Amino acid sequence: MLAARQALRLQFDALHVMVLKAVRTHAACRRLLTVPGVGAVTALTFATAIDDPARFARSRDVGAYLGLTPRKYASGEIDRNGAISKSGDRLAREALFVAAHSLLTRVTRWSALKAWGTAIAKRRGLRRATVAVARKLAVILHRMWADGSEFHWRRDETAAAAV
Repeated sequence: MLAARQALRLQFDALHVMVLKAVRTHAACRRLLTVPGVGAVTALTFATAIDDPARFARSRDVGAYLGLTPRKYASGEIDRNGAISKSGDRLAREALFVAAHSLLTRVTRWSALKAWGTAIAKRRGLRRATVAVARKLAVILHRMWADGSEFHWRRDETAAAAV
């Protein structure tokens, strides 16, 4: 059992090094790592799921592509929003959910994204807030990748940079 565990540990370490090398060589992944909560696995998973950011005319379409938007039911008088649709790449959705959860619970530095998610968590609960932040993370990551911009920790950074 110990020999099998040691072999698994060595394989895990080798795969971890391969993931880090892949992220280091991909310029977009390196840029995505600047977003709080996003790690090497999330950046690489998002990059492989989206593949080409030019496929989407608007960044907000990425949330629907990954299944992070509410399911709609509309019939006559009834118009109801349900749970998320869960269509699209399951692994990318899970990676974004983990990144959002990490942002809301582990990241200590304050950002506009964390403030927005925390406000939702107070009103609707942590689980719904995590899904909402995951969708917003997908939109932010796509926009960063599409136009080569950096993550802004505060909203007033863009205003200060423009002056």
